[in-house]
Amino acid sequence: MKHAKILGTGSYLPEKVLLNSDLEKLVDTSDEWIRERTGIHQRHIAAEGETTLDLAENAARNAIDAAGVAVSDIDLIVIATTTPDCVFPSVASMLQARLGIINECPAFDVQAVCAGFAYALGVADNFIRAGSAKVVLVIGAETFSRILNWKDRNTCVLFGDGAGAVVLGASDEPGIHSTHLHADGRYKDLLHVPNGVSRGYDVMQQEEAFVQMRGNEVFRMAVKKMGEVVEEALAQNNMQKSDVDWLVPHQANIRIIKATARKLQMDMSQVVLTVQNHGNTSAASIPLALDVAVRDGRIKRGERILLEGFGGGFTWGAALITY
Repeated sequence: MKHAKILGTGSYLPEKVLLNSDLEKLVDTSDEWIRERTGIHQRHIAAEGETTLDLAENAARNAIDAAGVAVSDIDLIVIATTTPDCVFPSVASMLQARLGIINECPAFDVQAVCAGFAYALGVADNFIRAGSAKVVLVIGAETFSRILNWKDRNTCVLFGDGAGAVVLGASDEPGIHSTHLHADGRYKDLLHVPNGVSRGYDVMQQEEAFVQMRGNEVFRMAVKKMGEVVEEALAQNNMQKSDVDWLVPHQANIRIIKATARKLQMDMSQVVLTVQNHGNTSAASIPLALDVAVRDGRIKRGERILLEGFGGGFTWGAALITY
C-alpha cells in the first residue's frame, strides 16, 4: 500500500488587513477585548471582486512550486470551502481549468466548515492509499467575510479570508499516518448559517444569510472533542504525546488552542500560532498555519505533526503526519 506524503505547501492572504481598531468603528467592541478573548490582532479581507477561486489559485501555485511537480502530474483536486464562488460548478473544477490541467482528473469540493481541511486531507489520503491517485492538490480556501454580519460583534471580530494548500504524493514511507473524522449534527444550531438553497433561499432575510453562533457552548464542545480526537490519533498509531513535535491547530481562538496544548502536555513553543494575524479562516486556517511554519523553518522534514480542527455541524477531525 502506498502512503500520502506532503511534497509541498503554499498559502495566500488577501492584501487588505482589518485591524481590531477598525472593528471598533463598526461594532461595540475594543482591541483589548478581542485580543484578550480570542488572541486575534488582525485579519485579512478579500477585496471586492476577489473570490474563493482567486485565493485558492494563488495558494495552489505556491504549493505546486514548493512541491516541484508539474501541474500535469496532478491527478486529483480536493478543495475544502464553505464559501464557493457559485452553487455550481465546484471551486475545484474551476481551479482545474485555471491551472490548465487537461488530463480530466477528478476535482470536487468538500464542506465541513472549519474542519474542512482535515476532511479534504482524509479523502485525499484514502485516494492515494487505494491507488486511485498519485499526486493530489488539497486546498482549504475561504472568503468567510462574505457570510458575516458586520453588525454582530460576536462573530464579525473572529473571522478572516485566506487559502492554504498542500501537494500530496504517493510514497513507500508513511507521511500521513492516519486521519480521524467525526460529526454530530445534533448541535447544528449552535454554529450555523440558518438558510440555504433548498430552504428559504428565495425569501431569505439578511440576518439568515450570515453566521450565527452561541460561542460559550461551541467553546466547550470544541475543547472536549479536540481532546478526544487527539487521543484517538495517538492511540491508533501507538504513539505517546511526547512523540509529537508540533501541533498545528485550527486557528479559531487562543483559549481553545491553549486548552488543546495542555491536554497534549505540549509547551506553547511547539504550537503553531497564526490566529493573531489571520483570525479564523475556517477551512483555510490549518494549511495556512502549516505553510507559515514550514516556510519560516520551524517545521522540518522528519518531524511529527498533529493537525486538528473543529467546525460547525458539528464536525471535527485530526491527522497525524510525519512531514
